[in-house]
Amino acid sequence: MVSLPSPSSIKAKIEPHLHLEVPKNPGSYGNARWSNPDLDPVPPEKRTWGAPDYWAYWTSDMLAPPLASTVSVVMSLGFTAKSTLPIVFCGFLICSVVITLTGKIGARYSIPYPVVVRGIFGMYGSMPAILLRGFVALMWTAILCVQAADFLRNCITAIWPSFANFPNHLPDSVGIDSAGMLCFFLYWIVQTILSLMRIEKLRILFLIKAVVVPPTFLALFLWGAIVTHGGGPLVKGPTKINSTYMNTAYSALTGLNVIIGLFSSMAVNMPDFGRFSKNNLAGYNQFFALPVIGTLGSLTPIFVTSAHQQLHGEFQWYMPAIIAKFDSRAAKFFTAASFILATIGNQIAAGTFPFSNDVSGLAPKYINIFRATLLAGVFCVVCQPWLIIKNAAGLLAFLSGYSCMMGPLAGVIVCDYWIIKKQRFNIREMYKGDGIYYYTHGINWRAWTSFSVGFLPTLPGFAKSIQPTLNVGGAWKIYTFAWLFGFSVSMLVHYVINIYISPDHPTLLDAPVLPPQIGEVVASDEEAGVDKSSPVYNEKEIEEK
Repeated sequence: MVSLPSPSSIKAKIEPHLHLEVPKNPGSYGNARWSNPDLDPVPPEKRTWGAPDYWAYWTSDMLAPPLASTVSVVMSLGFTAKSTLPIVFCGFLICSVVITLTGKIGARYSIPYPVVVRGIFGMYGSMPAILLRGFVALMWTAILCVQAADFLRNCITAIWPSFANFPNHLPDSVGIDSAGMLCFFLYWIVQTILSLMRIEKLRILFLIKAVVVPPTFLALFLWGAIVTHGGGPLVKGPTKINSTYMNTAYSALTGLNVIIGLFSSMAVNMPDFGRFSKNNLAGYNQFFALPVIGTLGSLTPIFVTSAHQQLHGEFQWYMPAIIAKFDSRAAKFFTAASFILATIGNQIAAGTFPFSNDVSGLAPKYINIFRATLLAGVFCVVCQPWLIIKNAAGLLAFLSGYSCMMGPLAGVIVCDYWIIKKQRFNIREMYKGDGIYYYTHGINWRAWTSFSVGFLPTLPGFAKSIQPTLNVGGAWKIYTFAWLFGFSVSMLVHYVINIYISPDHPTLLDAPVLPPQIGEVVASDEEAGVDKSSPVYNEKEIEEK
């Protein structure tokens, strides 16, 4: 007698891929190819972030090791505090304008960055834009793991001084010793676990950090000011301009580009956080948060770096190395512990969550935030980030390098949404593979042409920043202000193409189609200018919703 297989085993053999699919909540937008619960518009009951939450978020994001490292890198170009602070303020002011503009897209439509770029670059054209942003987030996450591991090393050494003599069994070619590797993995485990929490629940973490970390920054600033009696040579001068940039003007542009570069990635994916706003980011909180918190926070690395130079006779931009030379074990422990908390908040806010949220847009059927966060954790180990942050020059090249991609990307997004489409999206069409945002073969060639025109001229300078011996003529000068160049040129080119050369009429709506909003009425298809007779309009899908 032959036994027949059970129906359940047959189904498992026929559809093994279903076990890999992301569970889909009832009522999600669109189909599984373009939608999952993490990508769908945030429901009104989950839009709970107000002004205090966003100030706490920016405090969490700004007062962290990347700010200290970036400001110190600007000072390494040869600037005193008097010159550095205006550069910092102007850089964050420029960034805050773009962040406010992009953040309001997410706030109005309650959608993340991967969905926003579908409406601008096309359903398939959005994928390179997602990968660009995702790669930057991954690199920052990995770099911060190394810095946080060194802060953890400071904490352990403060408690057990003998840890400073931990035996090393790794060769020099690895780029890290055994103690550093141990601390890296200890921190990496904790950071990965916390990163797996839902972003709605992390408001408390951001609020705690906003309470704990600012006093640490203030204490370090006071220490630096007292040690140097009001400031050493890095504060009062004179200093020598870095000869690589020939003169003060190009050094200033490079410094400005580095400061903008710190948050140039957030300038494009602010919708990831703006979508949780309960008041559509009303007011000017976003505009003032960056320049105010960033400029005041910059005083700490300026005075701390100056104090370290006066005490030890060397320019040191790496904060764990500065803390390691504190005489007081208590100061070493509590300062390092505070910076660990600062790093975790910054890492989640600007690294793991943006990456995980964004790459879920590549394959929503199989990738969600949880799975992408695990992927980010694995990347932090395999990319060996300790090799990137060995010196200020390497970090400078990294910061300037990705800003030359983020500038054109931000320029296209701002121009397309605010000027071309006049803030009008059809939220339903963003989750349809054959809707009005399919453009040409799934790609909006206008957007990518504009991006390329702003990005390609900066490539020779980028190559020279990696290999200084390359002769690229005067092309490297454009690279000194790569973000500003890319943003302005891409924005202008996108405007000319869409207004005078080849406007895409199906995406130019008379009224927006919004998700359910608090106190707002959703526009009908007719009000939004959607042509139901169009072959891309799927009436059955809308009726089912």
